Amino acid sequence: MAIISDNDKSKPKKEKNEDTNSEQIPYDMSFETNIRPKKFEEYTGQSALKSTLKISIEAAKKRELPLDHILFYGPPGLGKTTLASVIANEMETNIKITSAPALERPRDIIGILMSLKAGDILFIDEIHRLNKISEEILYPAMEDFYLDMTTGKTQTLKSIRIPIPKFTLIGATTKAGALSSPLRDRFGIIHRLEFYTEEELTKVIQRTAKIIDTKITEEGAKAIAGRSRGTPRIANRLVKRVRDYAIVKTNGIIDEVTANKALDILQIDKFGLDNTDRSLIEIIAEKYNGGPVGIETLATALGEDVKTIEDVYEPYLVQKGFLQRTPRGRKLTPFACKCFNIKTAENFQQSFDF
Repeated sequence: MAIISDNDKSKPKKEKNEDTNSEQIPYDMSFETNIRPKKFEEYTGQSALKSTLKISIEAAKKRELPLDHILFYGPPGLGKTTLASVIANEMETNIKITSAPALERPRDIIGILMSLKAGDILFIDEIHRLNKISEEILYPAMEDFYLDMTTGKTQTLKSIRIPIPKFTLIGATTKAGALSSPLRDRFGIIHRLEFYTEEELTKVIQRTAKIIDTKITEEGAKAIAGRSRGTPRIANRLVKRVRDYAIVKTNGIIDEVTANKALDILQIDKFGLDNTDRSLIEIIAEKYNGGPVGIETLATALGEDVKTIEDVYEPYLVQKGFLQRTPRGRKLTPFACKCFNIKTAENFQQSFDF
């Protein structure tokens, strides 16, 4: 059975949320839910995207019609799910949240679509993993707001079209290229979420610290932001870990010194690299003379799955300029050699400082 979140309707003790016509429940006070921005004013980062969405939302309200279908893509942890909830709040409508792997059978997606009300938002995470049958059911629903269904058997088989209320589908994916063209082309608004700058992450961290009732200096927030890999999800996770260290080892206030000590204990360096990231760089440098080395060979040497390296570790290393993908395999960049004082066959004559 599909896992569906309809503003957590499955949970008891609902309370009316005065800001929107959605409902708020005690679960909303948990950490992960409570730190999520509810409005664009609270949402930090993605400035260009927010400006575009504000115009689209205002236009949809004036037309008294739902938004066009929206596709968000980009690395994990940048706030795609949060942004979908913000859009629902701005549109003053309800949102149903599910994920593509949960929609295993046709009746799962049909049940969700038939439960929608006019103007509702359906958010499907990891939409590139939607199976072919569910995807084809979505086509007429997205375009014409109809469900094509069949009844009867063999000679009595009939095809019928069932109208459904006009809704907005918001899809999120980390692999936009994995979506089929017919599905991708049915989205009217397509946006890529970018990594956050250190300044933007500093604001995110300060807001999170305020919500969890933790005092933090601007320098402390910047120290955490610099090691958060440009990702709000990682920044929020590190805030909790640094807070724990501050409570146990200091006066509970997160300053620059406290933040750096806590992150050093977590073995996260100034570039935001953890043990696995550094091990990957060291293996390429020491065992393969800086590369190039094939991804399968690298995965075996590291003891990790190929997909884990490709999806979790490589994107950030490439984005920061530590790793280069070549036709012959992965290779360390001169920047990586400079930062980690690595000497390979190509740069052996050059002298670098850490």
